[in-house]
Parts: sequence; structure tokens; C-alpha cells
Amino acid sequence: MIDRKALLRKDFRQARAEHVEALPATMRALILNRPPAPVTRLMPKGATIGLYYPLGPEAPSLGWARWLAENGRTVALPHFSSRSAPMEFRVWSNPFDESQLSPGPYRMPQPAASAPFAAPEVVIVPLIAFTEAGHRLGQGGGHYDRWLAAHPGTRAIGLAWDCQLAEDLPIESHDQPLSAVVTPTRFYHPQD
Repeated sequence: MIDRKALLRKDFRQARAEHVEALPATMRALILNRPPAPVTRLMPKGATIGLYYPLGPEAPSLGWARWLAENGRTVALPHFSSRSAPMEFRVWSNPFDESQLSPGPYRMPQPAASAPFAAPEVVIVPLIAFTEAGHRLGQGGGHYDRWLAAHPGTRAIGLAWDCQLAEDLPIESHDQPLSAVVTPTRFYHPQD
């Protein structure tokens, strides 16, 4: 199972990188600029929404962060105090100001340790691949799976490129399902 997941990660990372590289820069700036209406209905005003900071060819989430902040939601990002510490979420008070963030132990921009803790009701998760049934192949560290397992009832929504859709993925008992997945062309909602 671990070898199959590693091979899938390699293949889907390459497909994702090639897909993003082929997109004109002007188009990349417009894609996934705000959550579609079916997703905003899953994020009530006043809710705290956990997002990831996109790295490399990951589906862009910063447009969502700005839209959410402008539309009555609190935005939170993952925070790691060290590589051995569990993932937690901290408030990003102004998603228009990236200077509030600094590189964490995984080189991912994160809010300062002094930012308030957050317990998001909805978490937008990055992924390497996904299925229409809501299964997700992540980076392999298990951070989101552990956080979601510790916070039952939190809605997990994947954000991806269309090329990341897989027919089937190996699933282990600790893998947490997604409530929905958003791509530039589709909204998958397997838990209807």
C-alpha cells in the first residue's frame, strides 16, 4: 500500500506540474479566485475556515482567503511549532498582508505563534489526487488526516486541478474522506 501511494504521488505530482506549467500565467491568476456558490453555502458567515497556503503547482487558495475575509469569515492557516509538533490552525487576520506570515518548519508560510488559535468548522485541504467518492491522496505526512480525526464534524473540502482526479486510490483506515472537492471546472459533492 505504501509503495503504491508513493508511486501515485510521483505520477500525480508530475501531471499536476505539467498541467500548471501549460497554463498561461494570466489564466492561472483568474482560476479558483473565489469559492463557488455551492461551497459558500457550506461556509456560513461568521465561520472560521481553515485554508492551506499554496506552494508550487498546488491549486491556488489565496483568492479564496481574500474572498472569505471580505465576506464575513475568519481565515486560519496551518501552524507547526516544530516538525514533531501536531498541526494546529492559527488566525490569519488579514489575507491581503502576507508579511504577517513567516516560513514554518516545513518552509510553508504560516501565522506567527502569537496569532490566536482557531478551530475551523470547514477546512480546505491540499491534495495530490482525489476520487469522485471523496477519497484523497495527500502529501504523505498525515497532518490533515490526524487533525480531522481529532476534530470530528469538521467539513473537509479539497481544492484541486482537474488533472488530479483519480479513478481509484488506495485507502487506509486513518485516511479521512472529503465532503467535497472543487476544481476549476467541477464541484464534486460525494456526501449528498
